[in-house]
Amino acid sequence: MRKIKIVTDSTIDVSDEVLQKYGIEMVPLMITIEGKSFLDRIDISPSEFLNKMKQAAQLPKSSQPSTGQFVELYDRLDEEGYDVISIHMTGGMSGTVASAETAAEISKANVTVVDSRFLSKALSFQVLEAAKMASDGKSVDDIVNRLTEIRNNSFLYLTVDTLENLVKGGRIGKGKAFIGSLLNIKPISSLEGGSITPVGKVRSQSQIVKYLTKQFVKDVEGKVIKAVGIAHADARDLAGKLKEAISHASGYEEIEIVDTTPVISLHTGAGAMSIMYFAE
Repeated sequence: MRKIKIVTDSTIDVSDEVLQKYGIEMVPLMITIEGKSFLDRIDISPSEFLNKMKQAAQLPKSSQPSTGQFVELYDRLDEEGYDVISIHMTGGMSGTVASAETAAEISKANVTVVDSRFLSKALSFQVLEAAKMASDGKSVDDIVNRLTEIRNNSFLYLTVDTLENLVKGGRIGKGKAFIGSLLNIKPISSLEGGSITPVGKVRSQSQIVKYLTKQFVKDVEGKVIKAVGIAHADARDLAGKLKEAISHASGYEEIEIVDTTPVISLHTGAGAMSIMYFAE
């Protein structure tokens, strides 16, 4: 049986040290700021990107890895004796999965592409489990079946602090953004089926914490909590308050807080926060 290598993309929101520990290959997305391009997670840090985004006259743009990047990686891994499971951010928000699928058809390697239907820490729940199973000698089918179970038992909730990026991206008019800012509305959404779905709106950070804590307790009731992560874009104080509330309500304390990758903060804007968890 050939060895199995796990491939993912830069929206995974785990450290390089963790990727290296599990031998995971990461293909970066690209960010363009006023004509200059940066490899996500490689050429620019989360804090550097937020500063540049605030100063930019136009909203930066992101782009998926090219099919050629994936083909080159898959072919190299094949030559090294690996079959490949390539797990990526939701296809509902990026063409990364489609690019990987096209590459899998071209490459001489045996590649299985998986749409995680998630991103950030929720993507990492699947990627890290796949890497652990691969190191234990599990088959591709066993790993893919397990990823389906994790996906079906994962949750992601997102709140944004500003509507500015939606305005710059042409998604809503300036008038609506102005009214929203006057009302101090903080929308809360979930990532269901790989797409963002509005689930509620509150008017303060304390209400955000209360809402998400209540939702967490409801979602994990009667289940074993396997993993919890909080990702944010310049919202560490809010993330810390939510971590404290979740720990107090559930007794679960292994909650990692991370600065989300530039590609994600590009779309959410500064002040955004997401909580992700896996329980079964």
